[in-house]
Amino acid sequence: MKDLRALSDDDLRQRIAQVENDLLRERGIAAMGGAPPSPGRMRALRTNVARSLTVLRERELAVLARAKA
Repeated sequence: MKDLRALSDDDLRQRIAQVENDLLRERGIAAMGGAPPSPGRMRALRTNVARSLTVLRERELAVLARAKA
C-alpha cells in the first residue's frame, strides 16, 4: 500500500489499466479451457486492482472533505 500511495494519480490509473489488462488476459486463458500458469495470479490481480481503486477513492474523499471545510 505504501508503494501505491507514493504514486501520482496518473501513474496509479496507468497501473490499474495495466493490471486489468493482465487480468483480462488470464480470464481469457481460463475461459478457453487452458490452465493458467499460476492459479493464484487471478486473485492477486483482482486484489491489486481493488487496492489501487481504494487509494484513488481515499484521495477523492480527502479532496471533497477539504472543499467542504
